[in-house]
Amino acid sequence: MSATLTPPRRDLPEAVASGRGGLTRTVLRLHRTALLAWTGFVVVTLGWLVWSGKVDAQSILDHKRACDDLCAYAYEAHRYSVGLDRAGLVIGYASLGVAAFAGGALIGRELESGTAHLAWTQGVSPARWLVAKLAVPAVAVVAGSAVLVAVYRWTRRTSDALLYNKGWSEPGAFVASGPATTAYALCALALGALAALLIGRTLPALAAGFTATALLQGTLFAVRPDLWPAKTVTTTTWPEVLNSSWRLASHGDTTTYHPRSHFWPLHLMETGLVLTVTVAATAAAFWTLHRRTTPGRQAETARPPQARAARNRPAPGPHPAADADPGSSSRSGSTQPDTPPRRQRPLPGHS
Repeated sequence: MSATLTPPRRDLPEAVASGRGGLTRTVLRLHRTALLAWTGFVVVTLGWLVWSGKVDAQSILDHKRACDDLCAYAYEAHRYSVGLDRAGLVIGYASLGVAAFAGGALIGRELESGTAHLAWTQGVSPARWLVAKLAVPAVAVVAGSAVLVAVYRWTRRTSDALLYNKGWSEPGAFVASGPATTAYALCALALGALAALLIGRTLPALAAGFTATALLQGTLFAVRPDLWPAKTVTTTTWPEVLNSSWRLASHGDTTTYHPRSHFWPLHLMETGLVLTVTVAATAAAFWTLHRRTTPGRQAETARPPQARAARNRPAPGPHPAADADPGSSSRSGSTQPDTPPRRQRPLPGHS
């Protein structure tokens, strides 16, 4: 008689985590909705940019060649320029959505529900877990933003004749025309993850990551003209502000501005600052995770917030009636010697 022994089936999370690329597949499966939403955003934006550069811009140019109505042409050119600038705003500041996703669904929800601690008990180290959590969306963000920047630059180049002010210094066009778009997206991912690890709650971490990214973008927008030395022109007559230039100040016959040739120095300086913040936020996130998972703190941080609050609540004191009951000590199993009853002395005249 022979028998075939079947090895015991490993637990599913452990099997997924220990397999080659299993952790990556797990992250993709958990966040497939966000990945599909990002893919849809990239595809729709690319479609609009291609249509705008090939169809809309060409129709406006054809109208100019066929008609002498310069007023209508000027209006259409202005409408086209404003629309392209707004598209740049959408592309350049999509990082706010990335920060909200990182703080909420990517990290915060798993810490709040305790599933992150479950993954750490299935053969996945906390550092490896965080690497997978950040690397998978980072690849998607870098790929999508790089394609958007390339197509946006192509659209502006093909329709340069329609841009009423060349618009390179506009907030949306400035960020969406270079690698600063990708840098902002990566920085938002790191800031959202850091906020989630510090707070450990979904909604507060979502709000904190969104706010931190918005503050960073607003601060760099305010100091952007000072990132590179401006050019000063002095003439004997009132200078006309050059087209395709950025006028910073005017004092009589002196004009200080950034010419179009300053785009790349300004853009690369801003990109470097954003990447510096990204590296710092990523390092802080790993340091915070290490503190959360050190012995003595891992069991406490793995509890849901409601359980931690219940544990910290003071226990109720003993009921007063229990102390007043003379028989409570005997019922509770205490061993106290019995006291013999007192004998009554006989009254006088009684034997």
